[in-house]
Amino acid sequence: MSTYPYPNLIAHRGAGKDAPENSLAAFRLGAENGYTMFECDVKLSKDKELFLHHDDVLDRTTNGEGLAKHHIWLELSKLDAGSWHSAHYAGESLARFEQLVDFIIANKLQLDVEIKPNPNEDYETGVATAKFLEAKLHFGTSAYPFLLSSFQPESLKGAMDAVPAIPRALLVDDWENDVDKFFQILDDTACIGIITNYKILTEEVVERCHQSGRFVMVYTANEPEDIKHLFEIGVDSVITDNMKILKDYTR
Repeated sequence: MSTYPYPNLIAHRGAGKDAPENSLAAFRLGAENGYTMFECDVKLSKDKELFLHHDDVLDRTTNGEGLAKHHIWLELSKLDAGSWHSAHYAGESLARFEQLVDFIIANKLQLDVEIKPNPNEDYETGVATAKFLEAKLHFGTSAYPFLLSSFQPESLKGAMDAVPAIPRALLVDDWENDVDKFFQILDDTACIGIITNYKILTEEVVERCHQSGRFVMVYTANEPEDIKHLFEIGVDSVITDNMKILKDYTR
């Protein structure tokens, strides 16, 4: 790509570990810390409302139980998604994706939207996420703020089929001893970049991506020495929980 459109550092799930992940409070806190781009996780409720949540189940980050896909949004909206983090955030609710998108647009920020489908909803969630963003803000708008990413090729394919113009990136946690397989997925889903676990990234992969005109992001690096090394080998952006390191890396 001719001009790289994203900042060096991207705040993981809003504000890393400083606020309940994927909560509106976290994104507000991340912005207050100077971050201009964020990563979030999006999935569908039983009644097909897009909302922010990472896990398949509700237990870790809410007072709910079981699979998120078994609950309609009205039920999900009543859960406490803050007390698990700290008393300060007790009563913080799960957020609808629309609330975050409105916040991003209003404040001229950027967002890496990880399509995080429930089991057996890969393609459907990709389609729904892309169509929702297109309805909110057509691609082609100056400084388009959204990037779609996923570990699931079918989610990326759904997004590509629904709104091919919205940029996409493939998430990779393990090369499975077959780097070529993942580069084929990049081609098949017309991704403009790759986002890998920082621990598996090599200079060879960075070079191969850049030679093909793709960017390289990594997740989730928090230690200054790791972040410094990643930039030295050519990584374009680092997704991080570290809210204090931004001052050291400004493009």
